[in-house]
Amino acid sequence: MLSVLKNLIRSVAILLLVTFATFCLMFGNGTGIARSILGYQAAEVDVQQKVIELGLDRPLLTQFGDWIAHAVTGNLGESFFTGQTVTSALATRVPVTLTLIVLTLILTVIFSVLLGVAAAVYGGWLDKVLQFISVLGAAIPPFIIAIALIFTFAISVRLLPATGYVSPDQSVTGWIMSITLPIAALLIGSVASAASQFRGAVLDALSKDYVRTLRARGLKESRVIFRHVLRNAGGPGLTVLSLQTLGLLGGAIFVEQVMALPGMGQMANQSAQQGDVPMVMGTVVVTIIIVLCVNLLSDFANTILNPKARTR
Repeated sequence: MLSVLKNLIRSVAILLLVTFATFCLMFGNGTGIARSILGYQAAEVDVQQKVIELGLDRPLLTQFGDWIAHAVTGNLGESFFTGQTVTSALATRVPVTLTLIVLTLILTVIFSVLLGVAAAVYGGWLDKVLQFISVLGAAIPPFIIAIALIFTFAISVRLLPATGYVSPDQSVTGWIMSITLPIAALLIGSVASAASQFRGAVLDALSKDYVRTLRARGLKESRVIFRHVLRNAGGPGLTVLSLQTLGLLGGAIFVEQVMALPGMGQMANQSAQQGDVPMVMGTVVVTIIIVLCVNLLSDFANTILNPKARTR
């Protein structure tokens, strides 16, 4: 538990440092922000007036201090273009992105464990197929897979919608249909990579002396694998899954854009193109928090699976 506490303190420090660095990059050019809002043909007087109006003429440390003071209360500012609060915009966007990531991660765990164990235990053609798929899945970006799935299941077969999102409050069936292709686009590459890594962790655990001892004592092979081997392979597996979560965050940005999903990635892309700095800043902060939370949960789960980690 000491390691979890250290990681918690480290995560808070990382959050502050990355947030400050991002703030400096985002708000460091007050004149550029004003011109992005007013247009590049605006008069210099109007630009300077806008800089003063937004408070961008103050020292960066002062601006950051005010931003932090509001951020801890949940106020991340307002859009420069629409006037909508960043918090309310994220409140509608983050659940969509988290739904994609969480469901994809759950399916990744299920399929990667089953495929990884099967490839490690039985080997042969199954092992070769898994390694080939892992290389292929890692080489093809999620947005390419998304486009291929759209052409196959939305245009050719007309089985699923190509774009759009239906809230589960409106229709559960419509919601399932709207997220099937996006999840599949993220899942293919995620499972291919995670299953290959999990296979390696299981093979490493199977080569240990305690496995030979358990087999010599007459324990059933299924009990050896599912009770002992999987427990010891869980640590490396959790590390792989935490990295997969980070990859899914990046992949979701492109998949949401291709499939027109109203998620956090689409908002970040649109805000960056417009130069809507508060929206971009809010998206970055939420993404950092998600990443740090995933790492903390991974460390906590690792302490449960690995007793040695509890004393560190």
